[in-house]
Amino acid sequence: MSSEENKRDPDQAPHAEDPVEEAQGSPEDPATPEAPDTPGEDAQEVLSDPVLTEEPGAAGDELARILEELEATRLERDQYLDALRRLKAEFENSRKRLERERARVHSMASERLVQELLPVLDNLDRALEAGGDIREGVLVTRNQLAEVLGNEGLLPVASDGQPFDPNVHEAVMGRPSEEHEEGTILQTFERGYLLNGKAIRPAKVVVAKQV
Repeated sequence: MSSEENKRDPDQAPHAEDPVEEAQGSPEDPATPEAPDTPGEDAQEVLSDPVLTEEPGAAGDELARILEELEATRLERDQYLDALRRLKAEFENSRKRLERERARVHSMASERLVQELLPVLDNLDRALEAGGDIREGVLVTRNQLAEVLGNEGLLPVASDGQPFDPNVHEAVMGRPSEEHEEGTILQTFERGYLLNGKAIRPAKVVVAKQV
């Protein structure tokens, strides 16, 4: 073969015998090796957590202490609730007992007053049965009734000739008078009364005024 034939045609494909360069590395086996994985900052923080790195025995002791404190708190709460329930029951019983006592005292007072007034009623019945002039009998009965009510703390309000007192008197009208100072009570239309020092009905009066 001549030297011209041995020359390679650049347009022709290479022969099988020609060596082929291989690429350095492949998609499955890259040429540049990857760096080994290293834990990040988050992982380092988790690993450094004292709770996670704590000994299992210490964590169990802490949990047992918390449970013990919780149980003690529950017991204390139950004791307070029980004491509150007992206090409420005692208060309710005391209130009912006071109501019964008040009703009993009121009933006894009413019974005693009625018993004292029965003789007055008897005297009125006798005065009506006697007929004729019953004025004297009515006067005696009236005095007896006043005595019974006086024993209960009932007293009449002084009025005629007294200075007007708005606490116990009620002026129904004024009348000119030269003989009395202004504000003097000239006449009583209806007697007032005090019960144990408290005005239960004012006296209705006529009061003097300047001419």
